Amino acid sequence: MTRLWRIGAVSALVVLLAAGVWQMRRLQAAIRLPVAPARKGDFLVIVRCRGELKARKSVQLTAPVNVPDLQIVWLAPSGNPVTAGQPVIRFDPSSARQQLQEKEAGLRQAQATLDQAVAQARITAEQDKLDLSAARYDVERARLEASKSEIVSALQGEESKIDLGLAEQKLRVQESTVTLHEASDKAKIASLTRLRDQAQAEVDLTKHRLAQMEIAAPSDGVILYLSNFSQGWLNAKPFQIGDHAWQGGALAEIPDLSTLEMEGKVEEIDRGRITVGQAARIHVDAFPEKALNGKLSQISPLTEQTFEWPPTRSFRGYAQIEQAGLRLRPGMNGSLDVIVNRLPGAISVPAKALFTLKGKPIVYVAGKKGYNPVEVELLARNPDEVAVKGIDAGAMVTLTEPPAESKP
Repeated sequence: MTRLWRIGAVSALVVLLAAGVWQMRRLQAAIRLPVAPARKGDFLVIVRCRGELKARKSVQLTAPVNVPDLQIVWLAPSGNPVTAGQPVIRFDPSSARQQLQEKEAGLRQAQATLDQAVAQARITAEQDKLDLSAARYDVERARLEASKSEIVSALQGEESKIDLGLAEQKLRVQESTVTLHEASDKAKIASLTRLRDQAQAEVDLTKHRLAQMEIAAPSDGVILYLSNFSQGWLNAKPFQIGDHAWQGGALAEIPDLSTLEMEGKVEEIDRGRITVGQAARIHVDAFPEKALNGKLSQISPLTEQTFEWPPTRSFRGYAQIEQAGLRLRPGMNGSLDVIVNRLPGAISVPAKALFTLKGKPIVYVAGKKGYNPVEVELLARNPDEVAVKGIDAGAMVTLTEPPAESKP
């Protein structure tokens, strides 16, 4: 009897210990499960779209045209505020300065050649003027001698006539020489003037190029640099120091921050649920604690294909932001929640708290003896939360399905 009593006592002790361990594990499982309270209030039924901030109005800064070998040597910090007239981009001016020195040397040489030709033309003109005066004097003198033919011998009269003819012929030759010299000098000076003007134009062009080695901000705003696709689409990065720019290519932009809007990708299945004018809430990834109010202002009429892989097609929705704030910048990623309906006084729980049992939606409500499955009616669903009917506000629901030992 004593032995049987001892065996029974040991068996009872083992059963009690097993029950204690099971209860302890049950309590530990109940404690460790994450829970969230059911909230009561206005439930906003939304269509969520991922996208990025963009500015409707912005000023682009482009590289100068007709300027070769543009290499960036300095950039104003990206995202910093700038004022109108402030330098934001500088290119390497060494090549342009060397060209300017060469062009100025060519201009000086062309001007010296022109000045020499003008001086020589003046000397020639003066000499021709003297020679022409002498020839005219000889003609007048010969004519005077010829007029004495009536009072001198016939032989002397004939000689005087011959001398007059020779003097007149010499005068005509001299006049032709003067005309030839004038035309020749005029043509030579015109040609050298064109060369001088061409050299001056090249100097002016080089100075203009040198002046374009610095780009200033045309207006107040924030400077943002565009992507450089010289290495291909996959390796595109914003312009940085050392990059080469192509002539006339867009380098940066200064957006008008008062025109910021969120551009979101609307899936085709959600296109019929949204309309222009609906209220929206904008969430920016960089500031998750702040929700911005806005209004859906535009929806693209056709789908657009993305450059992502795999490529997808979706509509584009644009929401204007009310009181955007100075910390927002174009290109920031975020989400656009378009409010399509409001359920006043609805009970909402996190979407993770909704499970399925025998084909029906349920939630697990925390109780004293574990987690009780409660069947609920699904009123609306959002990506993060759902509106349900069948539980009270303040009920603690689990975010993960309880293990079998923690269920009553």
